[in-house]
Amino acid sequence: MKETKMYKCWISYLMGLSLLLTVQLDAAARQGNIVVKGVVFERQDGEVPLAGASVVVKGSGDGTITNAQGRFQLTVANEDVTLVFSYIGMTPQEIVIGKQRDFNVYLESGDETLDEVVVTGYGTQRKSDLTGAVAVVSSKELLKVPANNALQGLKGKVSGVNVFLNSGSPTGSPRVLIRGLGTINSSSNPLYVVDGVVMENIQFLNPNDIDRMEVLKDASSTAIYGARGANGVILVSTKRGAPTEGLVIGYDGFVSLGVLPKKLDVLNSNEFLEVIERGFQNYSKYNTSGTPPVFTRSDPRLFDAEGNPLYDTDWQEEATRTAVSHNHQLSVLGKAEKSSFGAFMNYAKTEGIMLNNWLERINGKLAYDANPKKWLSLGTNILVNYNRGNEFEEGGGHQMPRRSMLEMPPIFPVKFPDGTWAHSGMISDSYSLEAIPNPVHVLTTQDRLRKRTQIFGNSYVTFHILPGLDLRTQFGFDKQDNIIQNYDPTDLINISSPLGYAYIENQHSFYWQEETYLNYNKEIGDHRINGVIGLSWQERTAETNAISARGFSDNFFRFNSIQAASQPGAPTSSYDRWSMNSYFLRGSYSYRSKYLLTFTGRIDGSSRFGANNKYGIFPSVGLGWVLSQERFLADIDVIDELKLRSSYGITGNTEIPTYQSLATISSETTLINGSRVSQSYINRLPNPNLEWEKTKQFDIGMDLVLLNRRLTLGLDYYHKLTTDLLLDRPVPTSTGFAAVRDNIGSVSNKGIEVLISGTPVKSADFNWETTLNFNYNKNRIEALGLNDEDIFPGPNWVSGSQTILRVGESLSSFWGYKRLGTWSTAEAAEAAKVGAIPGEAKRSTERTIIGNGLPDWTGSFINNFRYKNIDLSIDLQFVMGVDILQQFFHSMEDRTGYSNGLKRTLYDSWTEDHQNTMIQQIRNGPYSGQNSEVDDHWVANGSYLRANAISIGYNFGVEQLSKIGLKNWRVYASVQNAFLITSDSFMGYDPEATSWEGDQWGQNIFFHQYPRPRTFTLGTSFQF
Repeated sequence: MKETKMYKCWISYLMGLSLLLTVQLDAAARQGNIVVKGVVFERQDGEVPLAGASVVVKGSGDGTITNAQGRFQLTVANEDVTLVFSYIGMTPQEIVIGKQRDFNVYLESGDETLDEVVVTGYGTQRKSDLTGAVAVVSSKELLKVPANNALQGLKGKVSGVNVFLNSGSPTGSPRVLIRGLGTINSSSNPLYVVDGVVMENIQFLNPNDIDRMEVLKDASSTAIYGARGANGVILVSTKRGAPTEGLVIGYDGFVSLGVLPKKLDVLNSNEFLEVIERGFQNYSKYNTSGTPPVFTRSDPRLFDAEGNPLYDTDWQEEATRTAVSHNHQLSVLGKAEKSSFGAFMNYAKTEGIMLNNWLERINGKLAYDANPKKWLSLGTNILVNYNRGNEFEEGGGHQMPRRSMLEMPPIFPVKFPDGTWAHSGMISDSYSLEAIPNPVHVLTTQDRLRKRTQIFGNSYVTFHILPGLDLRTQFGFDKQDNIIQNYDPTDLINISSPLGYAYIENQHSFYWQEETYLNYNKEIGDHRINGVIGLSWQERTAETNAISARGFSDNFFRFNSIQAASQPGAPTSSYDRWSMNSYFLRGSYSYRSKYLLTFTGRIDGSSRFGANNKYGIFPSVGLGWVLSQERFLADIDVIDELKLRSSYGITGNTEIPTYQSLATISSETTLINGSRVSQSYINRLPNPNLEWEKTKQFDIGMDLVLLNRRLTLGLDYYHKLTTDLLLDRPVPTSTGFAAVRDNIGSVSNKGIEVLISGTPVKSADFNWETTLNFNYNKNRIEALGLNDEDIFPGPNWVSGSQTILRVGESLSSFWGYKRLGTWSTAEAAEAAKVGAIPGEAKRSTERTIIGNGLPDWTGSFINNFRYKNIDLSIDLQFVMGVDILQQFFHSMEDRTGYSNGLKRTLYDSWTEDHQNTMIQQIRNGPYSGQNSEVDDHWVANGSYLRANAISIGYNFGVEQLSKIGLKNWRVYASVQNAFLITSDSFMGYDPEATSWEGDQWGQNIFFHQYPRPRTFTLGTSFQF
């Protein structure tokens, strides 16, 4: 309660601040009385009206933007006012109003595109001077359709970057891979740097706060981050103050409806009963020693007097809902002569389509920048993010709702007439069903609450020592406090019945970094120099404590009074700390804007590694040649820009658990003579030579701009080799241990990235922009220790490990048998030799690689259309060359009799009249056993084409806006996940998923999944 009051007070304070600023704005407003209007044209292939051009009163914050027809209208104070017309890639133009009231303004292409500034590590560089592979995604692109997740809008926008959303839950965890998977036991996540400060996880960062993202992909761009750059780096710049003087207040908001886009084709009540009956009839084929069960329909709660089922429950319908979500962002931006500020407030409530799954976010951000002296700049940025939600369980394969909503027999109701929750054990007929909890009961009575509070920020001071030479020092931090509160009621069979279960965990972490560096930017004649040199200190501490209990007499207290339980668990706690000390430099040189050289180096020292390898060196070099500046291409008008670039460098991966190089000690308690006493033991051998994994990466690329910048082509080839992989090396058993963590493996990734964007049509009323982005990646294990032995990393389930690590093969390779069909009656003798009978699956004798969960090809095809004031965006995404391991075939096809299953189990299963099928004969598992092994019958082609988003919007014109005092106003509607085309072999909800959340090898392996919704949205945004 105190926590809630604190946040309410905080929100009230921020809203009061924005109201005060609004009043100040009104008081300072100018009383203009001259109305000017006109059209801004782009002088290209004739006169083309330029939509979105900026028209600003010089020296003030007053201004507007042109509408879809390039028109503008503005009220100014007097005739001496100067208007500044500008647009990205165009040369700005200034015009004094004088006596003129109607203007035709022509902007021409300038050098601004070449001079576009890109954020790189510890500074900025001209885009034209880059020798590395860097992609930029603006907030406009990220928020093309509404997003509740900071990574959602990045999907499909950058070649070489795979964003796996994996779940339709608002509390689900996306996965990001940049240029393939290159590690086995370390984290594969990229490094996230937000406003210069490392943020552990940007999943819950408010996407409305993001101004732009830079994705650093090759060694030339990532080596500045040294031992933390091997998986790529994503730089996030958040919004700050107003770009021009004055005050701007804005609002962005939307409401959306999420629905289940498809249902799995499962058995209805009559079909389910037929499967049970057939299984009883086939009993003697599989069990010759027992008494065959008798099939009945006599339970009066479930059947009428004629044996007809009373219920035919659609559990997918009952366990899901139409999810209603909404998001509201208020921004107040200001700028004075020597300072600027930005205040941002956000409230969002996102519902999942599964019952009682939701996420609520309250977010506030303040940014302030100032130049009090010519030699001094300073600023600060603080973000407070509080979110809470009821998390949906997405790991493993036990009795969770994503499973039971498909496997719960339809003959049971949600509740009986007396109000009692139904479950699969409530039947008197001898079906011997598996103990399945009612999914609606679980979803509505189980608590999986998560509360997260994040305070994140940084402050900087920059001393402008000499022209082009700046000294910057900055301090940043990321403080996170998380609370986990779980309660499983006493009446959930096969989960927590009859004792109930409560669990509470508190997690606290604090990360800080201090960095000081010199930046040098100088242009001397034909020479341009950009350099940075500095040092960094970083440290993170984390502590957790947890308690659990069983044995509740009722469900009144839940986790709020855990001492009410009769069987308390042993409390646990932990502490973790690591630190780094680093030195870095980068030098970039350009001669006549034609010949480019960049060298980067970083020395990192980490407490995570062995005493003999505390420090590592991570260098890189990049070369570039701008051929379009050469004389031999000067007369080729079709080419606007052509640049070749190449780089090579080494980066590292420190993201392993702490203390891996040390001989650590575990402590716990044990019972001796009826008393609990403490005990301690060494649980790991030391390895003082343990060091980081190293990734050597070569990149060669080309950037080509054609046809007066109407067509752009980007092409990259890369080869990444990660060595010194951290694996468990076997040691003699005489040591008392089986293995020690060591650097003994290597993995390669080779790939091609292509980005083609263009403007096929550009006219006064109609505009069409299109982007095709695709990439190919080939992953290969090069070495696994001295003898290259196979490793089985899991996830472990039916038939053991579902994946294998084998030299010469890809990571995430599925491991199982080949299904050769089903044994026919003519093969009875041959089947008997392997202990099988006709109707059972015929499999290979040995396990082999049966698929792979990492795609070969990924990409997107995005088209943006504009007709007058209407805009339309169609975002298509595709994946090819990937497989899916459908683990749910185990219980919904191979193991009949325990639960409900897929409809084809009844209609395409083996019978004496239908023997040419992959689906085994129906049997009753509880009485006759089962025949279920991981095989390639479970594997589906995971290729797909998805309409990721389709949106349409209307931008109100200048004339309309001037009447109501707005600078801009847009309304829009969108549908996300509009359609999905998959292979015929795929039987699940969505081909991009995992049910092994957090498992490195669980990609595209799932034993049921959280459906990804189809979402319809209405929204608006405006500024005044």
